[in-house]
Amino acid sequence: MKIKVTQEKLSKALNVVSRIAIGKATLPILNNVLIRVNQKKVSLITTNLDMAVEDYLPVSESEDGVITVPAKLLAEFVSNLPKGDNIEITSKDTKVTIKSGQYTSTINGALADDFPELPEIDEKNSVIYKIGVDEFKNSINQVMIASSNDLTRPALTGVFFNTYDKNLAIAATDGYRLAEKKIIDKVESEVKAIVPTSSLQEVLRSISDEVEEIEISFNEDLVRFRLGDVEIISKLIDESFPDYQKLIPKNNNISVELNREELIRVTKLAALFARSVGGSIVCEAKSPDIFSVKSIANEFGENDSHIETKVENAGKINLNSRFLLDALNALDEPDIKFEFSDRIAPVVLKNKKSKDYTHIVMPLNS
Repeated sequence: MKIKVTQEKLSKALNVVSRIAIGKATLPILNNVLIRVNQKKVSLITTNLDMAVEDYLPVSESEDGVITVPAKLLAEFVSNLPKGDNIEITSKDTKVTIKSGQYTSTINGALADDFPELPEIDEKNSVIYKIGVDEFKNSINQVMIASSNDLTRPALTGVFFNTYDKNLAIAATDGYRLAEKKIIDKVESEVKAIVPTSSLQEVLRSISDEVEEIEISFNEDLVRFRLGDVEIISKLIDESFPDYQKLIPKNNNISVELNREELIRVTKLAALFARSVGGSIVCEAKSPDIFSVKSIANEFGENDSHIETKVENAGKINLNSRFLLDALNALDEPDIKFEFSDRIAPVVLKNKKSKDYTHIVMPLNS
């Protein structure tokens, strides 16, 4: 095998693929990156068995062959070579030689025989969507914050891609809050699939400035994200996601319009005094035309801040300040709606104008 490529292109590709090269004691080959050259097409591949990343590398010269090399070592070595230089990589048996100007190194690689076979998407039987990069990144970040880290509830450790009313929506919940975002209108194909949050985080990290559109392909147990020259394939979570639509209150008799930045400010102030009580704060709509956010009196003292706004029905609710701040930071309009019906019902937070994002936060015990 032989390839000749610029330092910048090789370093960029290695940085993308090497992140998931985390070897397991029983499979040390997972520490390696597979370098495959076939008919002038060069690809770098890594996998952790749950996810695989492949980056197609543009090269100036190549000779067919395949070898695996310790990914972290190769990535760090190449990143320290002078920018602008050409790099030549050749292999003989399991020895891999890297040359760049006056720099030469030989790395002990391994044959590709033990490298796991990569999962493949059957495109003929796949559901495929395309979405702009900015919309994808914003939507995933808005929803992903509500996913869980609790591995005993695997369905909640991912983001649920689902279609209803001819919309493609994504949703996540950890049992204490729920976020949903509609991302594509008027879709023809249907899908219900839970993508691991860890895989989506890797997708976000792998998006380069040159990528304008992402292609997402689903089949029965896999999802593939195509980002220009990079492809990320991940297993889906084989669980049933909660029927989250039933969790979103449809009728709330208390609805207050608030400036998002002002609500963030008063929530942060109350949160300072709520640290010793698990972040518990009280949000109250009260006449005449006052919305207050206050902390519960404790050893640190108490805080009570007011926002002037139109209030038609009075009521109050206890919330976790961190969850409320996460929701407010995910909203992206200057003015938002804060809705609830009583002390034991969830709070619904929405942008005032757009209807595509909904975030609900469960109340704390009064």
